[in-house]
Amino acid sequence: TNVMAVTKIAGILKNYDGLEKFVQVTTPEVYGSTKTKIDEDACVKPSTPYAVSRAAGDMMLKIYQEQFGLPINFTRSANVYGAGQQLYRIIPRTILACLTNQKLILDGGGLSKRAFIHIDDVCNATLLTARAPVIGETYHISTDEFVSIKTLVEKIVSTCGSQFDDVVELGTERLGKDNAYFLESAKIRERLGWSENVSLDNGIRETINWMNKYLETFR
Repeated sequence: TNVMAVTKIAGILKNYDGLEKFVQVTTPEVYGSTKTKIDEDACVKPSTPYAVSRAAGDMMLKIYQEQFGLPINFTRSANVYGAGQQLYRIIPRTILACLTNQKLILDGGGLSKRAFIHIDDVCNATLLTARAPVIGETYHISTDEFVSIKTLVEKIVSTCGSQFDDVVELGTERLGKDNAYFLESAKIRERLGWSENVSLDNGIRETINWMNKYLETFR
């Protein structure tokens, strides 16, 4: 899907006259693990087969944009969360463990670091990217609040009124998991006027309320 389907889509779009803008929603996983904040010109260095496939799809679209003038922009976002997210993701999975008295296995002790950004803020950034007058650009969508997965889980558990040791069990690290994604988001802030509106604390509370509302359907 990430390689062949993207290539086929690009071939179709090349011959379509009605295209105003195509936004390729991609991933910071193409960079591999980062030690410091990186901007959109950083070299890709994927560390998993999935990340390689995403990088390949991005590179294919970039060639079509450069050679055929397709109006394509790219976004790479920090970890997205919010109401409606798949339950295997870390925030809803942690909330569900608290609400149902299940054990959450925390891979690698939760030492890896991420920024978490609310879906509403990501949607606003994506719309601005679609409306941006310059094509061929990549924009990072991220906050500057980088937290370890363990710190995030502790925050969620505390908000739910649970005890960390009652909910969480430390596990081994997943093969190929990157230690950190530190994205510099100055470009989209300065050029497109974007900024985040939902704090992590408020977003977590909103997600908890959503899961409480539909808890019986998750069991």
